[in-house]
Amino acid sequence: MAKELSAIVKLQIKGGAANPSPPIGPALGAKGVNIMEFCKQFNARTQENPGKILPVIINVYTDKSFDFVIKRPPVAIQIMELAKIKSGSATSNRKKVGSLSWDQVRKIAEDKMVDMNCFTVESAMSMVAGTARSMGVTVSGTKPF
Repeated sequence: MAKELSAIVKLQIKGGAANPSPPIGPALGAKGVNIMEFCKQFNARTQENPGKILPVIINVYTDKSFDFVIKRPPVAIQIMELAKIKSGSATSNRKKVGSLSWDQVRKIAEDKMVDMNCFTVESAMSMVAGTARSMGVTVSGTKPF
């Protein structure tokens, strides 16, 4: 018989660096989850992505057991890494802070495709380009589609 779901907790944690301090400890402690067990499992599963911010969805069941799904890094984080910038622009319509090529946009779109709600790589590229534009990052070159 299936377990009854008690809560869903969504967090963004650096890969391989989960510890019981805030925000992880209070979020999971309030739901009755064994925090150290979660941290050990998360760190073991994210050893190949050290330091990258990874979204995680934790399903907490009524018997205080849990399971979790680790997603790909957010598009904004990937854009900042490829454009080599610290943060997006405060006034993205006036001040541009970086630039990406369409090949880089395609790379991000293909990586994040499993987490996005689109069916083609071209539509995923449009979504990534829109995120870049709202961050003040220009996409150079001609649109390939």
